[in-house]
Amino acid sequence: MREIGYVEGQNVVIEYRSGENDPDQLTAFATDFVRRPVALIIGNVASALAAKTVTATVPIVFATGSDPVRDGLVSSLNRPGGNVTGVSFLAERLGAKRLELLRQLMATATNIAVLVARGPDAALDRQDLEAAAQTLGQPLTVSEVATDREFESCFKTFGARGAGALMVVGGAFMFSHRERIVALAAQHKMLASYPLREYVSAGGLMSYAPSIAEAYRQVGVYAGRILKGEKPGDLPVMQSTKFELVLNLTTAKALGIEIPAKLLALADEVIE
Repeated sequence: MREIGYVEGQNVVIEYRSGENDPDQLTAFATDFVRRPVALIIGNVASALAAKTVTATVPIVFATGSDPVRDGLVSSLNRPGGNVTGVSFLAERLGAKRLELLRQLMATATNIAVLVARGPDAALDRQDLEAAAQTLGQPLTVSEVATDREFESCFKTFGARGAGALMVVGGAFMFSHRERIVALAAQHKMLASYPLREYVSAGGLMSYAPSIAEAYRQVGVYAGRILKGEKPGDLPVMQSTKFELVLNLTTAKALGIEIPAKLLALADEVIE
């Protein structure tokens, strides 16, 4: 927003609310914002959907890793119409690429574990990954979690089924427990691929993902343009084009593996 002329505390006031993806709480926040009213609402897919249910006039800008048309945020990517637009960073379409990169690190063919949050938000991510694995003839062991108490039992299941590598499917729940997941993967000596670079910064082995920082920069640009008078319905949903491979060499060394030179050459960032 600063790029387009809006500086918090000078010519714009930003208020933050977190409903932990609880639809009732998010709807209450959105209702309060609309009643006041605010000039613009920014949020993830859950908060944008909640806001859309209570206003057809206050502009809404979203950031999402899923399909905003399928989710009901907009009727079209090119012509959103209405009061909603935003940025899709296409995280759910990367399962095949992440699987391919992880297999390059595996010395021998082995069962790959998949950790996914229980619920409809991760269903398509899981389907995408399972379809890619079937094409490659890659066995998967999938475990779903809904509470933090379930992580330990999932990793025990992975060990019992001989899984030597792990793929973590994204989402807010998984992200909020990223340090725990990374620690468990290290404890069980599993090669692991993560959906965001923040997992690798926390000690994870590898991530391949859209640049979330760039996606939110684009959200800020759209917010500024709308505050200057443009209509959300006239602004096409932007789709991320920047993807990053991040590797952690310290973690690789702890796991006793050497990352192939070809993979290192592809990396956008290497943490040592």
